[in-house]
Amino acid sequence: MSLKKFTFNVIKNDRFARLGKIETHRGIIDTPVFMPVGTQATIKGAFIKDIINTGAQIILSNTYHLMIRPGVDRVKSQGGLHQFMNCKLPILTDSGGFQVMSLSKLNKIDREIGAVFNSHIDGKKFILSPEESIKIQLGLNSDIVMVMDECPKKTNDYELIEKSMELSMYWAERSKKQFGSNPHKGLFGIVQGGLFNELREKSLNQLKKLDFDGYAIGGLAVGESQDEMFNVLEGLKNIMPVNKPRYLMGVGTPTDILGAVSRGVDMFDCVLPTRSGRTGLAFTWNGKINIRNSEYKTDNTPLDVNVSKFDLNKYTKNYLNHLFNTNEMLGSMLLTLNNINFYQELMFEIRKHIKNGTFLDFHNKYIKIL
Repeated sequence: MSLKKFTFNVIKNDRFARLGKIETHRGIIDTPVFMPVGTQATIKGAFIKDIINTGAQIILSNTYHLMIRPGVDRVKSQGGLHQFMNCKLPILTDSGGFQVMSLSKLNKIDREIGAVFNSHIDGKKFILSPEESIKIQLGLNSDIVMVMDECPKKTNDYELIEKSMELSMYWAERSKKQFGSNPHKGLFGIVQGGLFNELREKSLNQLKKLDFDGYAIGGLAVGESQDEMFNVLEGLKNIMPVNKPRYLMGVGTPTDILGAVSRGVDMFDCVLPTRSGRTGLAFTWNGKINIRNSEYKTDNTPLDVNVSKFDLNKYTKNYLNHLFNTNEMLGSMLLTLNNINFYQELMFEIRKHIKNGTFLDFHNKYIKIL
């Protein structure tokens, strides 16, 4: 049986919001889409079958962390990441570039060599070059592969951001060469340039020449305000390739997603729903709820009476408050599932309203609530 090629088509536009479809040999991904994050080959606190039942169509895993533990050879020995974690969904792997920034105290950047890391686990030395990042991702057998980039910290230093952007473009070219030709996987370039629209446009133009399967927007969700992020997206929305998926990396809150969809973004990922679930913050259609607050000790209503999936509406705020205040792991599991389910409901509603031509009304209704 021949494998399906990686393809993307825009089905309908509602102003700049786009309804689309990514086809992979592991399944179809309806866009706009939110990808739950399974950093270390697991979505913390949830079974993969439950993630699938929320409506999730793709997940994300992390190249840097899997390189360190358990190592790509162990994953390959089981046939790849899908078999290793028992996940039939398509998987996107990031390149490790974000860790170049977030773990900057543990690494040194060299234009030719790449990022020289000391493991945050045991101090062991690793070298993550553009070529090595692609080799690892192909070894993991992910369905969407990201080029190696440098994700700079937020700064107003134009020269520093320009230098970082040019390094990322050089690494993107090397990543593309290492990836070669594989019509059954997608290779995404990453637009850099900080908060400077001129550098963003320059970065995008260089990536367009390499003709990637998709284009990510990196270097955001690093401390900038929402308005600053939206300004970057405003500068890109008219010049991003129309026939390729657009992926805003590491974003974000429900209102981040609504604002980004209105500016033409198709794909999102963030640890926020799972991390918040583990710490007691629930996302609902009526806004966020900090379930640890004492006001919920006598509240015998569910988080959302309309959410019947997984019997979530059978657990009261009173009970959930008790679970968190006694550090029972069930509380984290229930809120993690609630939050992932909410994010998938949000994406379903976004897609429905784009299809119906009513996305602006939906956006305006919820942009202040969520």
